[in-house]
Order: sequence, then C-alpha cells, then structure tokens
Amino acid sequence: MSQSLIDLLRTVKPRAILGSHSQAGDATVLVPREQLLDVMTFLRDDPRCRMDVLIDVTAVDYSEYDPALRHCVTPLDAGDSAQLPRFEVVYHLLSMPHRNRIRVKVALAEDDFHLPTMCSLWIAANWGEREAYDMFGVQFDGHPDLRRVLMYDEFVGHPLRKDFAQRGYQPLVPMPNLADYADNETYR
Repeated sequence: MSQSLIDLLRTVKPRAILGSHSQAGDATVLVPREQLLDVMTFLRDDPRCRMDVLIDVTAVDYSEYDPALRHCVTPLDAGDSAQLPRFEVVYHLLSMPHRNRIRVKVALAEDDFHLPTMCSLWIAANWGEREAYDMFGVQFDGHPDLRRVLMYDEFVGHPLRKDFAQRGYQPLVPMPNLADYADNETYR
C-alpha cells in the first residue's frame, strides 16, 4: 500500500518528489521546501490519500552521520544524498480510513532554516513545530505561537543540534511562581 502512495505522488506531483523509498510498509518521500505545503495539502485532501492525522513533526541533524550511509535514510533520485544539507524536518502522517502511513522529509541548510507552518492543515502541528523550533532552531513561517516549549525562554542555543556544547553554563533565572502559570484561582 505504501508503494502505491508513492506512485500516486510521483504521478500527480512529479516535480515535488526528489526521492522516495518504501521499507517495511512505510513510505518515505523527500520534497523541496517550495513544494511542501502543496504536497501536504494534497496528502490531506485527496480521497486517495486522506492523511487525516499528523502524528509527529521532528527534525534530524545529520552532521555526525556517516555520509556514505545517508542514502539509506534519505532517498534521493538524482545526485548524491551525502551532499544533502545537514538538517531535515520530518513529518509522519497517518490515514485512518486507508490505514497507511507516509513520512515526508524536507532537507534544510542551516543558513536558510525555515519552512511554512502546517498548523493551517493540522492543528497537531503546533506543538511539534514548537519542539523542532526549541530543540533545533527551525523557523516555521506563519506559526501562530512559535516560542520555546521545553526550554526556558532565556536558554541559549538548541540542545538537539550535534554541535551544542555539552558542557557550559546557561543563564540563571529565578524559579517561576506557580501563580503566574495557574489557570485555577486556588493557586492565585
């Protein structure tokens, strides 16, 4: 079933698919940033796809990955996948009616580190995009509330990047007051 989803995408959006593979029933496609919103809208809205659930949004830093093995995880039809940029943003989609999944990847260079938000298509993108922003520094253009979600606001850097210093110091900030965050009047 996953291969037929890849074949459908290659037929309907031939310029949008830079590479693909299907392993163990999971489909993976690599798309350029400029085509991402169009491909994701198609995957959600087309009755042959009906990807109605965005399971996860995450990012990967391949800077310490063996370049010779990059083709195993990032399919690329033309060229050498070892020459792809250091980062990828990865979306995992699920179709409940068709019972299939697809992984959509977008390679990003560190000096041009932004993508359009998917919040208008799936509200579940909100937290996943915020996490990718917080941990990797990915900018999601048009996101309704792009701010840190795991690290505190004064935290410097993005801890899941491979070049993040494992030793060092972060700014000390006062402990938050529960009343500042509470929705319940009991705590105020």
